[in-house]
Amino acid sequence: MRDAPMETLLDRTHLDRQTFGDEDLAREVLALFAGQCDRLVPGLADPALDRQARADLAHTLKGSALGVGAARVAALAGRLEAALRAGDDGTAGGLEPALARAVRETLALL
Repeated sequence: MRDAPMETLLDRTHLDRQTFGDEDLAREVLALFAGQCDRLVPGLADPALDRQARADLAHTLKGSALGVGAARVAALAGRLEAALRAGDDGTAGGLEPALARAVRETLALL
């Protein structure tokens, strides 16, 4: 599964707009995003959770990523959510590691 290379890991301009140029607020928002990633990502590939629960986690991650400008994470989370809701385990299985990698790469920028 290839990542979408055109998707930005972290759009700082978007984040700046969302936080009204307040650097302290941006740091706080990014810390909240990192914490949410730490809580959500493990559940995305958890076989103990049903598809619907995992799709809900992907949806939440997608929204958080869109809020901070983490476009690649948002795009992959959206694709994973759609695959899970469609019952497409093959596609979901390929997206899970790509999404985890995108999250790691994005969090490394913080």
